Amino acid sequence: MTHDSISRWCSALGVCTIVAIASPAHAEPRAVVELFTSQGCSSCPAADRVLGELAKDPNVIALSLPIDYWDYLGWKDTLADSRFSARQKAYSQMRGDRDVYTPQVVVNGSAHVIGSDRAKIEGAMDVTKKADGVMSVPVSMTLSGKQINVSVAASNKGPSARHGEVWICSVSKSVPIKIGRGENRGKEITYYNVVRNLLKVGDWNGNAGSWTVPLENISREGVDAAVVFVQNGSRENPGPMLGAAYTALH
Repeated sequence: MTHDSISRWCSALGVCTIVAIASPAHAEPRAVVELFTSQGCSSCPAADRVLGELAKDPNVIALSLPIDYWDYLGWKDTLADSRFSARQKAYSQMRGDRDVYTPQVVVNGSAHVIGSDRAKIEGAMDVTKKADGVMSVPVSMTLSGKQINVSVAASNKGPSARHGEVWICSVSKSVPIKIGRGENRGKEITYYNVVRNLLKVGDWNGNAGSWTVPLENISREGVDAAVVFVQNGSRENPGPMLGAAYTALH
């Protein structure tokens, strides 16, 4: 399925507080895999299953970003966020193509492949990881009381890995949805590592840095994990992933 719509990126803050103990995130994962999916897309359930498999790999940060531009087909996606539609479009603009479709996976902020093709996703992880600076910056998170402490190490790579934006995502690890209408009518589909909120933490200039994020700023009902990533470019012009970390909140 393809679409060329774009929506404005906006900020969203959660209102609930999670009381949890976060364990240290595994260091230096090899890839961030973003799946742009939709409950209204008949081709997407296979990709949702693949993402669930990738989410079990401790060396991969796999994220579902449900888009909203198929809502008119008869079923309003209950997890969709217009910011994800805008992010997908921004990736296509940065690549210089018009490839916006579902299910689409973007690997390490650069390569895109069909989200249900596990072999191509694995290939894209291998290829993108070889690019200068990609996933080379150590990132960590720790929980202290009602706040998350984010640390980003200094870069020892080239200029392309010495500046970026730091973002934190609140994540629901597993969300089963019963779909009542549209192309997937009657199915119950489980969505994995669903991004429920995005918040910019700050800018990173290649030197070691740390930030503090109140839990109440990222949490909402059903959120049980967090992801921090450092990405070249900006939210309007997203570039390669420089580093990331994932941690369960409970």
